[in-house]
Amino acid sequence: MTKSAGMRDVALLAGVSVGTVSNVLNRPDVVAPGTRARVRAAIAELGFVRSESARLLRAGSSQVLALLALDLAEPFFIGVLRGAEQAARAAGFGVLVMDSASSAATEATHLAMLAQQRVRGVLVTPADVSGTTLAEFARARIPYVLVDRDIPGGIGCRVLVDDVAGGAMAVAHLIAAGHRRIAYVAGPLELPQYRDRLEGARSAVAEAGRGVELVVLPGARADVSAGRDAAERMLGLAERPTGAFCGSDLIALGMMQGLFAAGVAVPRDVAIVGYDDLEVAAGAVVPLTSIRRPATRVGIAAAEILVEESGAAAGQHVHRELVFQPELVVRASSLPGPPGPPGLRPGLPGPRPS
Repeated sequence: MTKSAGMRDVALLAGVSVGTVSNVLNRPDVVAPGTRARVRAAIAELGFVRSESARLLRAGSSQVLALLALDLAEPFFIGVLRGAEQAARAAGFGVLVMDSASSAATEATHLAMLAQQRVRGVLVTPADVSGTTLAEFARARIPYVLVDRDIPGGIGCRVLVDDVAGGAMAVAHLIAAGHRRIAYVAGPLELPQYRDRLEGARSAVAEAGRGVELVVLPGARADVSAGRDAAERMLGLAERPTGAFCGSDLIALGMMQGLFAAGVAVPRDVAIVGYDDLEVAAGAVVPLTSIRRPATRVGIAAAEILVEESGAAAGQHVHRELVFQPELVVRASSLPGPPGPPGLRPGLPGPRPS
């Protein structure tokens, strides 16, 4: 591989100092016309292309924000990315995207790389919920904003969704529909968002008073197959819940598939509420009631805060927390009515309702 020409090569060919080459590139008016011409001729001959990123890093003014997502397979983070790119583009910046895949070790590796590259700032949903990795990253003095997850002792700004309120909203809806034995089908309970949704679910049950019971069915994953597994476990209970609040739409769609395969109709036999309000939720054969998280608005707000904190007025920046409220979107899966069409599998994408 041929090594690309650098400023020293240009200076040697033009017979000038590296400082003169730098002046021709950045302040040409201070260089004599004849010298400028020699330097530019050397640049053309060598095919020299200056490193814009290196120049910006030396100036301490990188034009790149980074988004370190917890899991880019989750549609929520795609919405966050869409919002972050919108806000970054409006400020004249780009967004570098990384995925920790929920691994604290991978997160540490990515953050170390971002520190070396001196990005302008980082939007991060921590995989290491202890905060140790981010505490190490903070030594690089690069601002960060926590997205959709808080950590103990975090010193940066945070943009969150109130998942406690979302969990309460989902279960209160099922209680209002007359259900008295309700399952919370969780994703991994070691993740704070699923614990928060459980806290909200329990608060709704407590508010309803006696006669309402919450059955917790935790899972190792939050995908469609986890929902099918949960359906099998729920059907094996001595007393089957008549309502199910699922910690994600993917879990809910898998549960609908599993119930239908066992001859259990949704919503006639079991009413279901999901979480996230993915596009496929509305297009399922039995459209899915879900809790909508404003992912794009979260991304916009987080990126705007990061731009502010890394800008000229950074010295006056005050760390703050923004909490967005989720929204209950009611569809057929939790309402009294006939089951989905025979021969079809509820939970699979279908025509969107008009």
